[in-house]
Parts: sequence; C-alpha cells; structure tokens
Amino acid sequence: RKMRVAIVGGGPSGSCAAEIFAQEPNIDTYIFERKMDNAKPCGGAIPLCMIEEFQIPEEVVDRKVRKMLMISPTGKEAPIGQTLRDDEYIGMTRREILDGFLRDRAIKLGAKPINGLVTGIDLPEGNSETKPYKIHYTNYNGQKVGTPEELDVDLIIGADGANSRVAKAIDAGEYNYAIAFQERIRINDQQMAFYEELAEMYVGDDVSPDFYGWVFPKYDHVGVGTGTVVNRPAIKQYQNAIRERAGKKIEGGKIIKVEAHPIPEHYRPKRVLNRAALVGDAAGYVTKCSGEGIYFAAKSGRMAAEAITKLTQGGTVLPTQEEIEDTYLRRYDQLYGPTYAVLDVLQQVFYRSNPAREAFVEMCESEYVQKVTFDSYLYKKVTSGGPVEDLKLLFNTVRSLVKQNLRSDIPKDAKFYNPVESLQRLGK
Repeated sequence: RKMRVAIVGGGPSGSCAAEIFAQEPNIDTYIFERKMDNAKPCGGAIPLCMIEEFQIPEEVVDRKVRKMLMISPTGKEAPIGQTLRDDEYIGMTRREILDGFLRDRAIKLGAKPINGLVTGIDLPEGNSETKPYKIHYTNYNGQKVGTPEELDVDLIIGADGANSRVAKAIDAGEYNYAIAFQERIRINDQQMAFYEELAEMYVGDDVSPDFYGWVFPKYDHVGVGTGTVVNRPAIKQYQNAIRERAGKKIEGGKIIKVEAHPIPEHYRPKRVLNRAALVGDAAGYVTKCSGEGIYFAAKSGRMAAEAITKLTQGGTVLPTQEEIEDTYLRRYDQLYGPTYAVLDVLQQVFYRSNPAREAFVEMCESEYVQKVTFDSYLYKKVTSGGPVEDLKLLFNTVRSLVKQNLRSDIPKDAKFYNPVESLQRLGK
C-alpha cells in the first residue's frame, strides 16, 4: 500500500498539514475531525500575512479592523491604529467559517475526511521505526451513534488541540493552560456600527488577573470574552465584568452562543516522538500576552507537513525522529522563538498588577510602540526601530511603571488563593 498519514484534528493546523500531504501522490492522507461545524471559542483575529500567505478569500473575513481601543483599569482609553497604512488591517473571522474553508480545501486536494473521534493510538511495537501506528476511532459519518473502527498508518500529525490524544499517546508531557470564555452577542445596528472597524481590549484584574478581556466584531454580532490561567474557577465572574466594562456599547444584546475552551501557555516538553509530530495548540504554539494561536497553528501544520513530505522522498522513505526534529522543529523555533520570548516578557511585566496594566495602556499611546507592535503582529517578525529607539522605549516603560505605581486612585488587585498557577504564570 501507499504510505499513510493520519492527521488528528481538522482545525487550521490539521487542515494546513493535510493540504500539503494531499498533494503528494504517493501518500494517502486521512484527516480526522469529530465536529465538522466546530465553532472554537476564539477571538478569531488573523494577521494580514496569513490572509496573503494562506490565500484566505474575502468572504472568510467578517471584518477588517483598522482601529483598536486599549482600555485600562481606570477606564483610560488609548486609541491605536494610526500607524496602519490604508491597505493594512487585522482580519476578524468566525472559526467555523475559517476552519471549514481550510479543511474543505485540503479535502478537494485529496485528503480523505473521517468524521470521527480518535479514542486511542497504539504505538509501533518496540518503538519500531518502520512498523505502523494503529488508530482506534469512533466513525460517526454524520450519524449520532458511531461505530468503532481502526486504521494502520505510518505517520501521525497531532493537531487535536490542548486536550490532544496524540500528545497523551506519545507521552508529550503536560503544560499549563488558560480557560478562554466567550459569548457571541447580537447587538443592534447602531451599536454594531460603532464596531465597524474597531476592536476593544480591556485590562484590569476585574476582567482577568493575568490576561485581558475583548470585544471583537464578527459578521453580525460581537465576540465578548476573557481568559485566565491563575484563577480559572472565577472565569464567569470575569466574563460578567467584561460585559459590565463594555456597558452601553453592548447593552440589550442577545447572547446567541456561549463558548469555552482550554488554551495552552507554552510548548509541550516533547513535540515529536518517532514518526508522530505535534502542531498548533497540541504542541503549545500560543503566544503569551496576546493569546494568539491561529496563524501559528496554520504555519506549524504547513511547516511540519512540508518538512516530513520532503523527508519521505516521494512517499518511499519513512523519516526518523531526529530528521523531523532537525527540520520541522528547528526551523519553527528559529522563526518564531523570538516572538514567544518577547511576548512572555511583556506579559510578566505588564500583567502583574493594575498599575502595570495602567502603564501598559499609557505605553500604547506611543506612535513608536504602535508601529513596532502592528508590524510585528501583521507580518510575524519581531521588529525594532534600532537600539536608540529601543533604549528610549525602555526608559519610558520604567518611568511609566514607576509613575503608575505611585498613584492612589488605581484599584488594588483582588486577592485569591491559587499559589501554584500564580507562580507558573507570573513568576511571582
């Protein structure tokens, strides 16, 4: 038989991997997805470079955001977006639309979809470099009650999110995770007009002790949500707070969908074992500070598939673990390691307390900060204006942090007891 690859998960990472594998005529590509209409709870923002690089059509992008409001714990608003050119924007999508488009494209290219839930994976006996993996799954095929089935495959791509069964099968280790909670709220036309090209981000320990709350415009509604690692049990309290902070801008809106999902905080300890590789959320490719993961999911899926397909030499040779690590992992970490590192530092500096969050919003008023931030986000490259500008930025950051910590009108952070996760999250 032909070489077989099983891609577990039909989101951006799995779909973009399947698209590459499906174009190799000597590899049979199977893509597993339990919910073909899955609407993952997610802000849905994608950078401009993803729209171009992954050829995302206009109809998949609900809104083109060109302005953002950063709102501090005391209600100070910092409008940002002045540095964007006329053709630059942040794309806002609904995950069921984006994911469906990417998955359908892979299927059209030859990937074989399986509407099923993977329930177990038998590793090759003796960790053999040639024997197959056995996938156990429940095949629903559009039905409510599924049937147990099995499939032998030679390669596995784990694209099945934070609760990855592939990661568990290869003993990839645990990672800390956030809970993201979002309500889709349909508001009236006048309110919706306010969010025509605008997204809002709220910081403050009332909406999250270690993240931010958001109001992002969608097709005919807004996504209103928040997330936290250090106090997950209080997520509904923080969700109530973000609705209160948004106030009249969403008042009277109808909640049409409630969503919640775990989001990883850092890389898995292990991302490749033998011929099984993790991508996207399963690998832990979500940035701190911003919580962005869609682009990195799609990119990691594509990069893993390109590297592995090349290693198979036209579907004739099984790659080794060392080869996959030396190509896919090494290249990915070289490209995006600096981005993760910078955003990790920013989170630890600015999400520690309300005075620090106040300083964060004040810093967002700087034209230089806006330019390097948008350039880095839109094109996925850490940018800088040079050492002199960066030194000025460091000085202004320290000055703002000191100033805000001396204020007496900034609300104190509420205390809660969750020491282990607080240590992991904020380095306290």
